Parts: sequence; C-alpha cells; structure tokens
Amino acid sequence: MLLGIIAILLQVALWIIIAQAVISWLIAFNVINTHNDFVAQLWNVLERITEPLYRPFRRIMPDFGGLDLTPMLVIVIIWVLQGPVMKYLVTFAYANGLA
Repeated sequence: MLLGIIAILLQVALWIIIAQAVISWLIAFNVINTHNDFVAQLWNVLERITEPLYRPFRRIMPDFGGLDLTPMLVIVIIWVLQGPVMKYLVTFAYANGLA
C-alpha cells in the first residue's frame, strides 16, 4: 500500500517536471507568453512545486550559464528510485511479510 503511494507520487513528480520543462521551452522560444494570466499562473504553480525538489541539487551542481541541468538530474534520480530501489523495497516487503 505505502509502496504503491510512493510509486504514484514519483510518477506524478516525473510528469510535473516534464510539464515544466516543456512549458519552459515554449516560453523560451516565445511560443507562449507569460503575459497571459493562465500561462503565468501555471508557470508559478509549477515553479512552486518543483523548486523544493531542485534546490538541494542546484547547490551542488556547477554553473553552466543559461543551461540548467537540474531537472534532468532529478528525473534520473526518480528513475533510479522507480526502478532498482522500488524493486528492492517490494522484494524486502514480501520477504518480511510486510506486504
């Protein structure tokens, strides 16, 4: 039950990061404009959700100028958590009668 909730939260976080990246590209290439209230509110919500995820990694990541690789790093970490770590936790839970 708890592992299922964690898996869902990781998947939701992954999609939020992807949505923020796509919107960031659309804003950067002037396809959508932050002067539009809906776009501005959506961007603010996505920033508020993802910034706590990015903050610890931005402290240790080197500065690449205008290129922010933090979202890619967080996506890789989520993939690792979803893959081998989650499989290990499921195996551990079943082996110890916790599932």
